[in-house]
Amino acid sequence: MEVAATGAAAAATVIANSIKASGAIVKVEPKDFQQIMGKVNKPLVVRAIGGVVRKNYQYLTAYKGLIFYTKSPSELSFPSDVEIILAKKIWVPD
Repeated sequence: MEVAATGAAAAATVIANSIKASGAIVKVEPKDFQQIMGKVNKPLVVRAIGGVVRKNYQYLTAYKGLIFYTKSPSELSFPSDVEIILAKKIWVPD
């Protein structure tokens, strides 16, 4: 029983450290992500294409100290003032 408790404590520590490293990531629907873009001055978006069976488009942006993430089956469109950085991969904790 002591070993199980030690393992659970170690797992909790790993999860806590992962959250600290990644910060606060908020998953939102694509339409909500696009609304956030309208609130940001000089917005920056990181985009990656993912998916094994079906292609999807993944996006990250920062707003008021939080990181917002969305995934869409189709490419999102943004105003011309949005700076887009292409990434090979975006990984967010589940």
